[in-house]
Amino acid sequence: MLWTIAIILIILWLLGIVTSVTMGGFIHILIVVAIIVVLIRIIKGR
Repeated sequence: MLWTIAIILIILWLLGIVTSVTMGGFIHILIVVAIIVVLIRIIKGR
């Protein structure tokens, strides 16, 4: 479940950069959260 959310957030973030459509700092906060979640999952080995 967390992997799916993280991947969706990363894709939305990349689309926002490519199309120059931003939601302010909110999307950047989401991408940071997604990266942190992925790193935690990798560190725990799940």
